[in-house]
Amino acid sequence: MSGSPHPIAILQTVLDEACKIGVFPAAQAVVLHRGVQVFGGVVGKVSGDTRFDLASVTKAMSTATLFLRLWTEGKVGPDTLVSRYFPGSPVGNAGATVADLLYHRSGLPPFVPFFAQALTAHPELLDADCPSALRARVREEVVQAAAATPLAAEPRTRAAYSDVGFILLGEILSRAADAPLDVLFTRHIAEPLGLSARFHRLTDFPADATPAPTGATRPREPAPGQEGLWKDVPTAPTRPGEVDDDNAWVMDGVAGHAGLFGTAVDVARFGQAVLDGCSGGAALAPGPLWHRLLATDSLVAGSTRSMGFDSPSATMSSAGHYLGDTPPGAVGHLGFTGTSLWVDLRRALVVALVTNRVANGRQEVRIRDFRPVFHDLVVEALELTDLKQGTHG
Repeated sequence: MSGSPHPIAILQTVLDEACKIGVFPAAQAVVLHRGVQVFGGVVGKVSGDTRFDLASVTKAMSTATLFLRLWTEGKVGPDTLVSRYFPGSPVGNAGATVADLLYHRSGLPPFVPFFAQALTAHPELLDADCPSALRARVREEVVQAAAATPLAAEPRTRAAYSDVGFILLGEILSRAADAPLDVLFTRHIAEPLGLSARFHRLTDFPADATPAPTGATRPREPAPGQEGLWKDVPTAPTRPGEVDDDNAWVMDGVAGHAGLFGTAVDVARFGQAVLDGCSGGAALAPGPLWHRLLATDSLVAGSTRSMGFDSPSATMSSAGHYLGDTPPGAVGHLGFTGTSLWVDLRRALVVALVTNRVANGRQEVRIRDFRPVFHDLVVEALELTDLKQGTHG
């Protein structure tokens, strides 16, 4: 009917409604199909240029992709032993490799509150004018504590998502390239792709750090399931624009598991680089290495993990019912703060959704229900539900 809104406009409606009922205070979303932006939406007291704390989307967008870049340069590879960089560590002694860290099969536990010990020993970290030398020393202490972490299982026996593993992975990449992670990200990913995304290093705090807020105190309240893991830790108000993740925070805001800030446009543009790389384009690395990076782990039965990315699970996936339903599937990653990226390789479809749902409290988890609905609406609005009708890219 002439004058009727395009079906994709429903995405703005559902963003508005979710914001209204408190699923998140603010959000941005960008959808690309065959390299063309078909939707861009903003809700809440933010603009399209506001950067969001991307949380664990950092693992895919920075850490895994930096591994890919260094792999192309021969500086590190999937078979590189962790013991080369952390000799004597439990994970090193067990024979774990960089691939084991990337696939989340190293045997390291999901989470350890390293920040609790750091803040107890060094409460001056809470001061905005904390000396940079102290922050650097504490950062190294956290890295060494991560390396000393006992294994929860033998490497390559199960897939268990691990922040600890990616803390170590980030440091391995930094040492292999002889440069800090934030410098490597800017040099190898942000600048080539034209991204505004960056880390917010506390000792070099950006003057324009006015991203969507996430929390008001340091440390943050425990996430669901973390209750009772630490106590009697000094607390203080936190500056706007500081990373939400407490372990990344005591690492001066730069870590392999979290710390990146960016817009939905940044996340979508990165997703398009993944598509371009897989189709043989010159995006960051050769196509064959992209395909190896994104192949699902064949060693651990039932794993949905590729190297630094995830794929939709068979049931209750955040990607919804359609994304990844046809080979070669979809890849992506979620972030604790309410962020996500999904790239459907068959449909040539990129969906970037960034929110600050944790600003309404870490117990606010309705984003889990919102994500699959949003992704299903994207596919339905673009009439890409049935790939047999030739609608794929």
